[in-house]
Amino acid sequence: MPGLGTSFGRGGATTAQWDLVNSDCILITGSNMAECHPIAFRFVMEARERGATIIHVDPRFTRTSANADIFAHIRPGTDVAFLGGLIRHVIEHDAFFRDYVAAYTNAANLLREDFRDTEDLGGVFSGYDDEKREYDTTTWAYQLDAAGQPMRDETLTHERCVLQALRRHFARYTPEVVESLCGMPVATFERIAETLCANSGRDRTTAFCYAVGWTQHTIGVQNIRAAAILQALLGNIGRPGGGILALRGHATIQGSTDVPTLYNLLPGYLPMPSSDQPALGDFYREVQTPTGWWHNAPKYMVSLLRAWFADAATAENDWAYHWLPKLSRSEDYSYYPMFFKMKDGKMRGLFVMGENFAVGGPGAKVERAAMRQLDWCVVRDPFLVETANFWKADGVDPATVPTEVFYMPAAWPPEKDGSFTNTQRMLQWHEQAVEAPGDSRSETWFMAHLGLRLKQLYAGSTETRDEPLLHLTWDYPMRGPRQEPDAQVILEEINGYTVADGKQVSGFAELADDGSTACGCWIYSGVAPEKGVNRARGRTTDEPGERTNHSQWGWVWPANRRILYNRASADPDGQPWSERKRLIWWDAARKQWTGDDVPDFPLTKAPDTAAQPGATGIAAHSGADPFIMQDDGRAWMYAPIRLKDGPLPTHYEPFESPVPNLLYPSQQVNPCVITFDRDDNPMHGMENPDYPYVLTTYRLTEHHTSGAMSRWSPWLAELQPELFCEIDPVLAARHGVANGDWVTISTARASVEARALVTDRMRPLRVAKRQVHVIGLPYHWGPEGVVTGDVTNDLVGTVLDPNVKIHEAKAFTCALRKGRRDRPEENG
Repeated sequence: MPGLGTSFGRGGATTAQWDLVNSDCILITGSNMAECHPIAFRFVMEARERGATIIHVDPRFTRTSANADIFAHIRPGTDVAFLGGLIRHVIEHDAFFRDYVAAYTNAANLLREDFRDTEDLGGVFSGYDDEKREYDTTTWAYQLDAAGQPMRDETLTHERCVLQALRRHFARYTPEVVESLCGMPVATFERIAETLCANSGRDRTTAFCYAVGWTQHTIGVQNIRAAAILQALLGNIGRPGGGILALRGHATIQGSTDVPTLYNLLPGYLPMPSSDQPALGDFYREVQTPTGWWHNAPKYMVSLLRAWFADAATAENDWAYHWLPKLSRSEDYSYYPMFFKMKDGKMRGLFVMGENFAVGGPGAKVERAAMRQLDWCVVRDPFLVETANFWKADGVDPATVPTEVFYMPAAWPPEKDGSFTNTQRMLQWHEQAVEAPGDSRSETWFMAHLGLRLKQLYAGSTETRDEPLLHLTWDYPMRGPRQEPDAQVILEEINGYTVADGKQVSGFAELADDGSTACGCWIYSGVAPEKGVNRARGRTTDEPGERTNHSQWGWVWPANRRILYNRASADPDGQPWSERKRLIWWDAARKQWTGDDVPDFPLTKAPDTAAQPGATGIAAHSGADPFIMQDDGRAWMYAPIRLKDGPLPTHYEPFESPVPNLLYPSQQVNPCVITFDRDDNPMHGMENPDYPYVLTTYRLTEHHTSGAMSRWSPWLAELQPELFCEIDPVLAARHGVANGDWVTISTARASVEARALVTDRMRPLRVAKRQVHVIGLPYHWGPEGVVTGDVTNDLVGTVLDPNVKIHEAKAFTCALRKGRRDRPEENG
């Protein structure tokens, strides 16, 4: 099964922004939600007006903190320690929702006798290969009975059951240890823990909200795993006002992974095939699960291939599977290795569309240097951003740069038709309001016409390698004098249709693996169920009241289900855990599930339906197994497979840290961390006296990510004209820095200058019996635009989480001195 090994499926938040109004408590950590996600934050404010308790945990006191009932500073990179402490508190105080945990999670499953925990092996799990820096996960499996099913202890007391494994694993994450690792006072931690427990259970629910403050770490996936475990223990998944909300940093970041721009995914979170899967059957063996909803993967794969290659995809040729590009197991095609390959002269060309990584990319200095090794680069953006002008940046002589740059002006959203897919998996359509000026064109125009020109260029070719392009369906109707592709027709292809008559399918349940259906992205199936119908245009709001799910506002994948796994909102018998928190329930008279949301469960599968022994797909689940995307229908508090760095979250220090790992002295960092030993990527390691301070990066309301959409706006530029860094008064006094002074922040990779903002919002933390200072630095500035400044991301080193290969930009070390940096700083 593809994915990240998280407990609750993949690709999207389990809850929705608007559902936060139904929360009794909201924990926001890893995000400054009020400033970076202000539209979503309005629902937090509405929840507070209804009586919800708001908790904010962050390295900085921000506008989110100012609106919270409880705020706690935390040292960047110690989230697993904080969440692990909460997990320990819930278990030790017997505060978990026992009926929910016993029925809907793998808490009762027994682990193998030869499994060893980090507590047994000094910071690693059994199966670790130190030379390869990877795990053999064999010992992580369950004990199996004679029928091959996991053995269980329904009393949850067996020493090898998952719940007891959790208890042992997190036993040392006491409030005192949390304080020593995170810098969070014991009293504050205990208040947070007690508040979460008091607002969870049958009649109350708590929601978690996070953003890249949790993900951009070498243990980023395990941060989310820890949150998932905690929410499962508290019974907050699949229920109104519960769940985990992943806050996206751009209007359609969710959509960019659904219909992906990611190197290793096909639409709908199907994995990109690899070179050791030469035939479709090989692909199925890795992707199709025997049980659970992913047993249907062949239906989605064949329908995708039929959408792409039409009649050229046949049963005889494996539905044209051989035409798909294949990833090599020995090569890494992810973002960061791509730039290192580029810098080493192993790439010739690059298309850049809506991305300004010359400022926004971590290790941006290396990325600009890498682009100067290309033969050609095409940049599409509304402005001449730094990524279009890398050839003259960093004091480099343009005459020495061989790269030919093609700048193609891009249209803004109001200048084109299309959809946004936002944080809560919601598609919302935007209509074209005005024509884009001059030569500016939409992405659909650019890609559609580029495809047509390439097909024309290769017409008549007899080369085998050209067959995928020649057979690719590329017949989108054009309209208007600019010949803009019809976005509605593209959406209808994404929705899917029956091949024989071109009739739209009503949803993914109609997709088949026999070639009779075509579908561009199975999870979006249902958004355009008829020709000319576009449910993403929905703008009907619910009447004010105690409950709302806004089911006619936009359209949410999958199948317009607003809350994933909502079968868990009812007890095993199909009745709501409480009237106050009802969502869906079993209607015995009508013999189907009903309620205030589209059931995320087979509509007519009764709660007392037994699992069918030996069955495949969803038939292997009982009527009381809510987590249909999981193999066993249960939430995984322990992950026996699919994670590369352990079945349970474990505290490891950031790769660059001013303190040792107090929990595991022999294992400082994630043992499976991905590193790059290169001269252009020097790292500080642990307790480097030259770089004694912790640095974390963040966003502002007034600017947007790399500044490409904001630094050219005079109004926004006036609001935030200069790069600044936030430092606490103690650190400022140490260096003789006054508010507004110039300071230089340095790492082994680069130096940047910024104005000092001396503020009590930053506080020195007591960590490992020493004082640790945290510096906050926004990352929006670059050398182009109305306002300019140094590139914060030049400071970041490249070291990656092993599961998803995300970088560690939220917790690394630096030096600080008073004064401006030396100029110019050249980059070869």
